[in-house]
Amino acid sequence: MAAALPMELCFAAAARAVTPAPARPRQRRAAATVRCAATAPAPMGEKTEYRDGPLERAFMGLFARKMEKYATAKKKQQPPELETKKEKAVWDWDYESFVDVSRRVMVGRTRAQQQEAVREVLLSMLPPGAPEQFKKLFPPTRWACEFNAALTVPFFHWLVGPSEVIEVEVDGVKQKSGVLIKKCRYLENSGCVGMCVNMCKIPTQDFFTNEFGLPLTMNPNFEDMSCEMIYGQVPPPLEEDPVSKQPCYPNLC
Repeated sequence: MAAALPMELCFAAAARAVTPAPARPRQRRAAATVRCAATAPAPMGEKTEYRDGPLERAFMGLFARKMEKYATAKKKQQPPELETKKEKAVWDWDYESFVDVSRRVMVGRTRAQQQEAVREVLLSMLPPGAPEQFKKLFPPTRWACEFNAALTVPFFHWLVGPSEVIEVEVDGVKQKSGVLIKKCRYLENSGCVGMCVNMCKIPTQDFFTNEFGLPLTMNPNFEDMSCEMIYGQVPPPLEEDPVSKQPCYPNLC
């Protein structure tokens, strides 16, 4: 939502006549930062419009620059003038370029290699020993699952778009450890089932389940591009997951 600007209040002058003071030049007010303005996704077939602020663009840049190292490894040799080109600042990236880097990471790699590349990128974003500390702070309890679900909504809005915490059932117990992504921004912009599965769903599930010790299952809905995240639920093997047989969008990918 856009940050609200201070309201200018107009006060009437006193009834007594006074000599008006010379008008002071109006100072230009700094533009308000607009952060991920979309609160509701566009209908299927239409693209949701986002207006990202510096913080969101910084997150995109941090992830993209880490992924760029894996993307450039598969690119052809560049001319010297391009090889020495200055690296883009983190705030110079936008979501389209972030998705483009993801797409280039996929090129020339098998499904397993794509997933491993994302795992290494995620690990490189964390300080040494972070997974072990996470396991101590967030053992796989109901509280830890619900807490991480609550954190997902604000912290990953820039990545997946609007979402909300929902009640789910884990091992017969109802708890608010689910997150419903209303229309995944990553899937919407990539238009690719393979990118959704191999660059997001599988590596994210694996990272939380195996690195952090907190089970996570992600169930994308390819009909409306929504996705359900369930913290506390162990994901099924890939060969038993319906996404392994999901064809790509014929008119998008």
